Amino acid sequence: MAKRKIVKIDQEKCTGCGLCIPACPEGALQIIDGKARLVSDLFCDGLGACLGPCPEGAISIEEREAEPYDESKIMKNIIKQGKNTIKAHLKHLQDHNQTEFLQQAIAFLKKRNMEVPILEEERIDGYKEIKTCPGIVTQNITKAENQSNEGEKQKSFLTHWPIQLHLISPTAPHYKKTDVLLCADCVAYTAGDFHKEYLQGKTLAIACPKLDQGREIYLEKIQSWIDDAIINTLTVLIMQVPCCKGLLLLAKEAVSKAKRKIPLKVIMIDIKGEILTEEWI
Repeated sequence: MAKRKIVKIDQEKCTGCGLCIPACPEGALQIIDGKARLVSDLFCDGLGACLGPCPEGAISIEEREAEPYDESKIMKNIIKQGKNTIKAHLKHLQDHNQTEFLQQAIAFLKKRNMEVPILEEERIDGYKEIKTCPGIVTQNITKAENQSNEGEKQKSFLTHWPIQLHLISPTAPHYKKTDVLLCADCVAYTAGDFHKEYLQGKTLAIACPKLDQGREIYLEKIQSWIDDAIINTLTVLIMQVPCCKGLLLLAKEAVSKAKRKIPLKVIMIDIKGEILTEEWI
């Protein structure tokens, strides 16, 4: 278990009114013995949808050791409650920028050939409609699309979407048991033959250790690649500038914390696109 945000219920303040129950479509709360109870750490996302409806202020958010939130188990419970609950749950994740869990939920529905409620806000005739944001939906790109024939312009070797580390789900099928390339944002603009030399045969994620926020999120995702997606190797591709080393430090920390041990490679290039160092560490 690790520390994360999760709801806390003050049993003395709680009157058992039950107003918090429908506010939690994940099913983490139940009325037991006349009081609201958190029945499972696995079901609580810690986002606090249940706080507002409580008239007694009995619910708060704390940070403590808790089992990791499990979106797949949530969705098994959610789909039993019908289309409107599914839609409310997905919008709840979107409103709180939980892109990883949102992708997992959408993938869960698609795998079962179920309709995915639309989520992106858009005004039509003065009303607000919800549509899915295409930028965060996990997609595979077939090999036929990224191969080029002799004499043709070189095509992309990208095999999936999205690729930004905040947007990807580390347990998406395309990452499982693959060689992952974790690349600093600037590299692809510097390395002249990035796709052929570095990306070919690998799955990709990009990040900027200087400008991106959410270091802990990045650390958790890299660790999840190792332990949950069971990746084969991790290659970190960075620039020679000092800030880029932050990405390597994140990868090293994740590797050290992971239960599995995998080979870690670092490639550093200069601003001319030339390799300065390339080593397994």
